[in-house]
Amino acid sequence: MQKFDIIIIGAGASGLMLASCLKDKNLAIIESNPKIAQKIKISGGGRCNVTNANLGSQNYLGDQAFVQRVLSSFDQHKLLSFLKKRGCEPTLQKKDQYFCKKSEEIINIFEKEIKNIQIFLNQKVQKVIKKDKFFIETNKETFEAKKVIVASGGLSYPIIGASSIAYDIAESFGHSVKKTTPALVGFTLQAEQFWMKELSGISMNVEIKVESKKFHQDLLFAHKGISGPAVLNSSVYWHKGSIEIDFLPGDNLNKYLKNSKKLLSTALPLPKRFIKKFLEHIILEDKPIQKLSEKEIKKLSQLKQYVFAPAGNFGYSKAEVTRGGICTDDIDPDTLMSTLVDDLYFIGECLNVTGELGGYNFQWAFSCAKRLKI
Repeated sequence: MQKFDIIIIGAGASGLMLASCLKDKNLAIIESNPKIAQKIKISGGGRCNVTNANLGSQNYLGDQAFVQRVLSSFDQHKLLSFLKKRGCEPTLQKKDQYFCKKSEEIINIFEKEIKNIQIFLNQKVQKVIKKDKFFIETNKETFEAKKVIVASGGLSYPIIGASSIAYDIAESFGHSVKKTTPALVGFTLQAEQFWMKELSGISMNVEIKVESKKFHQDLLFAHKGISGPAVLNSSVYWHKGSIEIDFLPGDNLNKYLKNSKKLLSTALPLPKRFIKKFLEHIILEDKPIQKLSEKEIKKLSQLKQYVFAPAGNFGYSKAEVTRGGICTDDIDPDTLMSTLVDDLYFIGECLNVTGELGGYNFQWAFSCAKRLKI
């Protein structure tokens, strides 16, 4: 049996950052994949959007006070400084997201930082028990450790080895786990909205309202339903029930009501394919806007307030993150140690904290690692 002072379960963003902070200690990492940092590698189209220029607890679903305390210890400025000192300078793109030239830049940094740390690859943790010390059983062997940090992420991207092990470990030690669901993911549609599927490939700027949130970003019509930044962000906050889409954000429909042109011509600043399908859906004849009756104008006004309930989402295979997870009520926000079990820690995506699209979840992973105190 191999013995260590500290074992980190998971070689993703939070686990690798933590290992770089503890590299002088008697430490080992257990990773289920054949290589480290598999999620980092594929993120941001292979360019890894590491953080966001506008960072705050309001960009996360979770206990706001807990989130803010963790972020305050290592914000986007400290992360960018950390990377710059190591030769990586992410650039600001898409208004507020920081992207690397390629994901390998981040991976190479951590490979150098933890080069002297033992990493056990292709080992799937099956359970963790505690007697006087912790015993971590994998599919190949058993390890002993004084302290255990669970950084194995959530259920998104099962193709790269995602599993429920973090939640299983937490529950085995008495922690509550909030129901998990896919997040940052597209929506599937009810039969009534199947008209949207016929618009596959069209992208439009919209505003989506979900719960108390609004997202003014692009929506992408897809074969399976709807996707794009506005939809992915909405999925973080949508549970069941309706969402509302404004297909003319920042525009007033009234200013078009005296237009003598037909709806399908240039009367409205929207793609003709969209207008055609939308009119068919609301059963409205293509005619000059100024000739619409009050009843017809009311139908057309759905362009500004189209309300419907998604059928569901595209699932974990398409989801960028997992919503839900280990409840933070029993996690010390100053150390990230369990308040139920001494020397047991949980960090990163496995916690019940979910960030919006745009680098927030990587920032959360890195901030957790820097916040953790042993």
